[in-house]
Amino acid sequence: MTNWALWDWPFFEAKHHKIAERVSAWNASSAINKHSNNLSDQARAIVRDLASSGLLEIVVPKSSGGQVRFDARALCVAREGLAYEHVLADAMFTMQGLGTAVLSLYGTEDQKDKYLPSAREGGKIAGFALSEPEAGSDVAAVSTVAEDRGDHFVLNGTKTWISNAGLADHYIVIARTGEAPGARGLSAFIIDSDTPGLRAEPFELIMPHPIGKLTFDQCQIAPSALIGGRGQGFKLAMSTFDFFRPSVGAAAVGIARRALDESLTRVSERKMFGRTMGDIETVQMKLADMTVDTETAALTVYRAAWHKDVKGGRGTREASIAKLVATEAAQRVVDSAVQLFGGQGLVEGGIIGKLYREVRPMRIYEGASEVQKLVIARSVLSEKLASLSKEVQSRSRI
Repeated sequence: MTNWALWDWPFFEAKHHKIAERVSAWNASSAINKHSNNLSDQARAIVRDLASSGLLEIVVPKSSGGQVRFDARALCVAREGLAYEHVLADAMFTMQGLGTAVLSLYGTEDQKDKYLPSAREGGKIAGFALSEPEAGSDVAAVSTVAEDRGDHFVLNGTKTWISNAGLADHYIVIARTGEAPGARGLSAFIIDSDTPGLRAEPFELIMPHPIGKLTFDQCQIAPSALIGGRGQGFKLAMSTFDFFRPSVGAAAVGIARRALDESLTRVSERKMFGRTMGDIETVQMKLADMTVDTETAALTVYRAAWHKDVKGGRGTREASIAKLVATEAAQRVVDSAVQLFGGQGLVEGGIIGKLYREVRPMRIYEGASEVQKLVIARSVLSEKLASLSKEVQSRSRI
């Protein structure tokens, strides 16, 4: 494995170098490939392994002085390293955070005490349920309803493309409570998977990833399941994505690095036309493009993570740039690797074909590339309009 997170970049502190070393050690010692062929059993075993190494404390951090502080750079370093070796491990690591972050940041002490320790220790699996058949990128279109009956809420609706559906022990669910139209009428709830009326239907993807559909049919939950107040669901969900979105780019960088490393080995050993592939100029050009894509992606990811940690605030634009640039770049790098491997890159069970299947969903989940472009464009336009408005006001006072 390459020295992927130990470069002398200005973004990192000593603690991030140590996390990189811990992830490398976990990758080297994990028995991930020896676990059961059953995906659910394998996923649970991975979570337990990650917990025993202490890595889950990155995504389910302990409070310090009553405050919970996430480290975006630590998350990105860990995800890059995990994805380089095991994308399923990266997914399980990340979902423990996505399925608990709203609780960590906005939950009551009782909610935190009930759910966070078991998630951190790997005893319970977490899930986050937002997307619906008609509400993916358009979060404001969520139609799952949580009707307030006074002493309880009743949930009805369907969530789909939910990671850990059928595997998770609890889900954070975004549902409509009706305080206002659109996004302002959403609330967040924590719901146990064995709640009557909740049914899970797993899907199979082209790569190993637990995912599926959740159906809520007259599902009754206590008022204590509400997180952060009514009408706060959209804000809570977006604050979670602002933190985790750059880390999707980090996982993509991990895949890109693996594809590049495998390609370098391939072209250094493969003979063609009386010389190694690496001696052919057109191959060198492709390797140069792959390297530039990978390094550019990494820089945007760690810039966004540094911005979140050091500058604070939401960092929405930086997160969207990181996610967009890194996932699109990783797709190009892996596609080039397939080309360099030729037919060998298409063989079932081969590493390049595996990477090809694993990288493709990253351009969709947590906001498709097209959505990230809209976020970025609206951000820079808003900034420009605000600047122009200030200029007009300043001139009017002269």
